[in-house]
Amino acid sequence: MKKRLLFICLGNICRSPAAEGVMKKIVWDKWVDDEYEIDSAGIGSWHVGELPDRRMRQCGAKRGYDFNSRARQFKTEDFDRFDYIFVMDSENEEDVRRKARGEHDCQKIRRLSDYFRSHKGQRSIPDPYYGNERDFEFALDLIEDACKGVFEELQNKHDDF
Repeated sequence: MKKRLLFICLGNICRSPAAEGVMKKIVWDKWVDDEYEIDSAGIGSWHVGELPDRRMRQCGAKRGYDFNSRARQFKTEDFDRFDYIFVMDSENEEDVRRKARGEHDCQKIRRLSDYFRSHKGQRSIPDPYYGNERDFEFALDLIEDACKGVFEELQNKHDDF
């Protein structure tokens, strides 16, 4: 049975499509891409249909990623489609929890930062949208770290993951 992962950020043009792309590359490189369904979405609808932010695509390309998904808005039905819903920060988490229909939906929500391996002191993945290239690079550093942690956890899945 496939593991179905959804990454959420505010507009689905910076952090969540980067997490989607990083995770897809991780599972591809480990030859287990057929075991995963990976997608991303945003809380808001401002960027629906757009490619990820040019700056995030450039930062990703330098590291060998192709961030090419199109932005879409998170829907309540995503709780039915995905096993795990990873949010980037507390605001995203609150927004997604408000759409939950009950405890079963809430149990699927995870903070991506909880899976850091090297950045354990960091509690969220800051939105780089209003920042500079350094902010995009830092967000991508955090996303790579957390996605590696998610992959490790899923491959060694415990019942309470």
